[in-house]
Amino acid sequence: MRRGLMAAATAVFVAAAALIAVMIPRPASAASLTEITNFGTNPSALQMYLYVPDNVDPEPALVVAIHYCTGSGPAMYSGTEWAQLADQYGFIVLYPSVTRSSKCWDVSSAASLAGTGSDTVGVKSMMDWVDARYNVDPDQVYSTGISSGAMMTNVMLAVYPEVFAAGASFSGVPYTCFATTNGSEWNSECSGGTINRTPQQWGDAVRGANPGYSGPWPRMQIWHGTADDTLRYPNFQEQIDQWTNVHGTDQTADYSDVPQANWNRTRYGGTGAQAAVEAISLQGSGTTCTRGAWRRRRWSSSGTTPTSTRRPPRPTRSRRPRAARRAGARRQSRS
Repeated sequence: MRRGLMAAATAVFVAAAALIAVMIPRPASAASLTEITNFGTNPSALQMYLYVPDNVDPEPALVVAIHYCTGSGPAMYSGTEWAQLADQYGFIVLYPSVTRSSKCWDVSSAASLAGTGSDTVGVKSMMDWVDARYNVDPDQVYSTGISSGAMMTNVMLAVYPEVFAAGASFSGVPYTCFATTNGSEWNSECSGGTINRTPQQWGDAVRGANPGYSGPWPRMQIWHGTADDTLRYPNFQEQIDQWTNVHGTDQTADYSDVPQANWNRTRYGGTGAQAAVEAISLQGSGTTCTRGAWRRRRWSSSGTTPTSTRRPPRPTRSRRPRAARRAGARRQSRS
């Protein structure tokens, strides 16, 4: 069942969200998952796994695929279709992996939430390693994750907004929701959906992590099942509140539809596939869904899929130069 959810997360993130720009399909690849060591600053002893297709783009997109609690980078590789999609479209997939016993991401410590230590710094070091070697397209860097990985996606986009174009959170919680002060990895109030803040408060948390930064902010796609009993459903709205406020839009949907039975989709800050925030509520679903269900429900928000033979113009983004976005520059300003 977990594998089914990962399959859904992988393919729908590409086809439905249109978060990765349409790329030219490529021949099949014989590449394999590779562990990278000595990739840079790594305070929490993370492992780095990388998939680079044989026909990688000269300036490839990068997808950071973040695993769930008890999972691993290799599990995300084998349990999702990211590698096959990378073979088709020439992008790179980074699979970070936790080594602590819980195999959960640090989305609770002050250091990780501030980007001064722990998991955020380690993942960013991996991204910088990939960028330095493969000349990653700075306008096509994305993060996606499931459960703990979805929480980490929220954290990475909040801590490094100038780096990411967009992210997709599958059963996650807002940035800082899981924060603790006693060293615990788990926040029962947040997981139980009882932390209810105003959009302004949630947005201020992200802005507070980035003093002096005024945008652009990464787009966010949010998925949550109404019957999720691990990270309760109220966290769906709290994420919407956070990212709409960050983008300076309200919480009234500009567009809504039902693209598939029991899927309720809303968009904020726009009506098309490039809306600032897109949210999909899955009626009656928990943290699992079958691979077959995804195949029956596959759809595209924009009316196009990654099989297009044309690469559309990149959106204009006032992003900082590549070198300035590397971890050292950010960390020096925060120390």
